[in-house]
Amino acid sequence: MSLQRAKSRRAFGSTRKLPSGRWQATYHSDGRRHAAPRTFSSKADASAYLSSMETDLRRGAWIDPQLAAIPFSALAIRWLSAGRTKRQASVDRDRSIIVNHLDPIFGHCPIGAIKPASIQAAVDGWAAVYAASTVGRHYACLRAILAHAEASEMILRSPCRGIRLPTVRRVERPVLNPEDLERLSDVLGHEQGLFMWCGAVLGLRWAEVAGLTVDRLDLSARAIVVDRQLSRSSALVAPKSEAGIRVLSCPSWLIDDLVALHASEDHGNEHGQGFVFTNEAGKALSYANWRRRTWVPACDEAGLGGLKFHDLRSLAATALVGSGADVKTAQARLGHSSSRMTLDVYARATVDADRSAADAVSAFLRPSRT
Repeated sequence: MSLQRAKSRRAFGSTRKLPSGRWQATYHSDGRRHAAPRTFSSKADASAYLSSMETDLRRGAWIDPQLAAIPFSALAIRWLSAGRTKRQASVDRDRSIIVNHLDPIFGHCPIGAIKPASIQAAVDGWAAVYAASTVGRHYACLRAILAHAEASEMILRSPCRGIRLPTVRRVERPVLNPEDLERLSDVLGHEQGLFMWCGAVLGLRWAEVAGLTVDRLDLSARAIVVDRQLSRSSALVAPKSEAGIRVLSCPSWLIDDLVALHASEDHGNEHGQGFVFTNEAGKALSYANWRRRTWVPACDEAGLGGLKFHDLRSLAATALVGSGADVKTAQARLGHSSSRMTLDVYARATVDADRSAADAVSAFLRPSRT
């Protein structure tokens, strides 16, 4: 009789008083018995919990408490394993962020217990130590993991909402003139000067230039095919996105010099790949070595200290837009997935273009004074 008095059945679920005096709530769903993740101090509280579970089931918003109780660290491992289409460098970066920045804060926390307030506190803590762009990468990784949990119906809704991130300041890149480029090309020498011109004239990324092979030079079409790039492990890999695969028309002098460069020297037929640009041993370039031994000393000697190879992409975008090329053409040549990136991130207005714009507006609105 005492057991019957201690246990009360409802239309949905049941409550039971434990020897400790606290109340347990249980119910059935998906053919399994589920117990509330915690006990309650009163029968009324246990009944209220069951009512909420019944409501969630009826409106299709029910989440298995056992899944919501999975620790964040375990979820992060699942997420990393699911990203099979990611490049290895991206996987390594995400793993580093998880181990060093996410697990120390959320690692042991059940994913269903992570709230927007705790995420905002983490972001604010990172912002006090790291640059805004670094904070953005940490948060992007966290958001992707919790979005995976939502898509997998482990939580009802991702807590990554309404989060205030620090403002990422626009990177100011140098505007070089033709004399600067010629001077740097002279210091680099013929071969490495051609490497630089591929960045400045074609807007190629370093990895795209370093991964350029002879079979991708089309002399008859005066073009090059960009469909691979050199990874940090010296392997040829596909571009990050479909937009990165493109055929670029080249100035005649550049394609002729690239073909002549390979014809005049024994350029790295390592593994039969035939790289256009190689190191002294005829093998694929290493970015770290190339930057330290070739690029930085040449820039310093040319009076362009601090110049990054990636700045040449900005220069190429500015030249494309400034010379009258439409935005879609500039986007396609640079391999951007959106025209907004071409305009907002890379293209920079030059002083001459700004002066021309001011004069044009003046002539249109007040021609008598122009």
